[in-house]
Amino acid sequence: MSASLIYDLAPIGSIVAWSDGTARPPERHKKKLAAWETRNSKGRLIRKQGKRGFGNVSLSPDFTLHEGDFGGGGVIAIRIHRTFSLDSELAFKVIERPVPGSVHVFDRAGASAELVHLATNRQATEEWLSRHGYPNAVLEEVTADEVAADHVEGRVAA
Repeated sequence: MSASLIYDLAPIGSIVAWSDGTARPPERHKKKLAAWETRNSKGRLIRKQGKRGFGNVSLSPDFTLHEGDFGGGGVIAIRIHRTFSLDSELAFKVIERPVPGSVHVFDRAGASAELVHLATNRQATEEWLSRHGYPNAVLEEVTADEVAADHVEGRVAA
């Protein structure tokens, strides 16, 4: 599936894998393996941004995936996000969609909002927010209609 189809069809909160189509190098080739892993991985879809401009500069639409966190002792020191433009030559695949009834937690309202957590239900959302404190958080429940719309409209992203 192309990056453009991920942008158009995959709902926020989906787990998306990307690949350049090459075979995985052996474990003993550390540098080659590290390079391969940057072009072949997966992450959670946390943001879609439309076309935007700043002065004379025009930026094309893109989407961002949260690949992972690094830290220790319950403290996240580094977050790994990957942003892909719609003209990316990589192949993408939706591995998992958000379950109806789960709740998106966005860091703020508006077009530049970013998914910071996907909770299993409203109670889990409130508990997570009490520990992580996003004062401008926006909550959005995933409905069965959103998931069904992909199938009814023939937009199966797999």
